[in-house]
Amino acid sequence: MSKERSLLILVAGPYRSNTGDDPGKIANNLRVMNEVSVELSRAGHMPITGEAIALPLIETAGSKRIGDAVFDEFFHPIGHRLIEHVDAVLRVGGPSKGADEMVAAARANGKQVFFSVAEARRV
Repeated sequence: MSKERSLLILVAGPYRSNTGDDPGKIANNLRVMNEVSVELSRAGHMPITGEAIALPLIETAGSKRIGDAVFDEFFHPIGHRLIEHVDAVLRVGGPSKGADEMVAAARANGKQVFFSVAEARRV
């Protein structure tokens, strides 16, 4: 695909929201973000999720459970730091305070915000 410019796009969606920390529901939320990432990649962009970076760090740093101090040290802060490096954010999925914070941070930093892969394809 010939694109004028490939964008680095942070895919932001619910991870824990509305899951009750049920591992199956969390895995489904992660799968949704990864499936959208595949679509973005096929559209010629470079997708990234905060989870792809944060979760291995959280595990390596010794987190014992979702929401413990180590988890909180890395999970949302990694997403916020990513905003400085990405060209855009693609908001997916249902309600999520964290994903909405990524959208707000992107806008505050003059980044593009998309709400569908189709919007990102038009860039």
